[in-house]
Amino acid sequence: MKKYKVGIIGATGMVGQRFSLLLADHPWFEVTTLAASARSAGKKYKDAVGERWAMTSPIPEKLADMVILDAANVEEVVSDVDFVFCAVDMKKDEIRALEEKYAKAECPVISNNSAHRSTPDVPMIIPEINADHAKIIPAQKKRLGTKRGFIAVKSNCSLQSYVPAIHPLMDLGVTKVLACTYQAISGAGKTFKSWPEIVDNIVPYIGGEEEKSEQEPLKIWGKIEGDKIVNTQTPSITSQCIRVPISDGHTAAVFVSFDKECSLDEIISRWENYKGRAQELNLPSAPKQFLHYFTEPDRPQIKSERNLENGMAVSIGRLREDTQYTIKFVCMSHNTLRGAAGGAVLMAELLCAEGYMD
Repeated sequence: MKKYKVGIIGATGMVGQRFSLLLADHPWFEVTTLAASARSAGKKYKDAVGERWAMTSPIPEKLADMVILDAANVEEVVSDVDFVFCAVDMKKDEIRALEEKYAKAECPVISNNSAHRSTPDVPMIIPEINADHAKIIPAQKKRLGTKRGFIAVKSNCSLQSYVPAIHPLMDLGVTKVLACTYQAISGAGKTFKSWPEIVDNIVPYIGGEEEKSEQEPLKIWGKIEGDKIVNTQTPSITSQCIRVPISDGHTAAVFVSFDKECSLDEIISRWENYKGRAQELNLPSAPKQFLHYFTEPDRPQIKSERNLENGMAVSIGRLREDTQYTIKFVCMSHNTLRGAAGGAVLMAELLCAEGYMD
């Protein structure tokens, strides 16, 4: 595999910081450009981030002295990259315009933002689940009038904890899903230092999160028809999303109804043996085993499971029959690794391996 030159747009934010750690020693990708808002432009990365560095590991040495470019100067940013990762903190319409500007400058965009998730010809890929949605990219290029440039997005971090667990059961005729998610503060770009009010507290509202949790899986499970991805109509999904005083890791309590009969042992076997395209291609960031089932009644737990397989695996436990739905279970994933930057890096690896970055 050739080395790809990559840029991080929004490098100073929490997800941008996570990107910098994941990409600093990546076997396929070399970070050649960091970009952020005009107020950070011209500063060294370590100075622009300063006290806002929120990771437990230090700033990567090879990136610390890199001078940040203004993300709005698209031509300058794309001059020394093969593609960019985007995690900016802007209004949705501004992000949409910025990402299209990069794509039209013939620079593929791997986005962590939500702005383009509902755009019908923009693939929203979880590599183990819907890698085939990359086939919509030629249709998007045709619309944009580009040869190389396109946008691919990562889904919301909360549904990364429960959609992977439901996916191997879809052929059982899944009709409805109830998912209650308990989400870490890093999902809001916060730490306990920057958000002391969350200590010994929960907040039963996360703006826009429930709508994303209910709608985005329907696109992930949708089908390409002509020049767009058409959302599936089933299952019916309802959710509650709650912010809890946890640094990293989203947990979900999940209830699922399906039409066909299936024993609990068979469901666990499906989870433990499930492999997706990321495992077939042996991508650098892919977990060897995507879904891990724990038999202990008090697992999975955030502290013991969130970093499983470098934070890229999904942990499941407490599977049992339910009185209202067919089954219920609990699952958990690392929201800034599997759910955000790590999921985007894995998607980029998939697109490189499948030839979309050439």
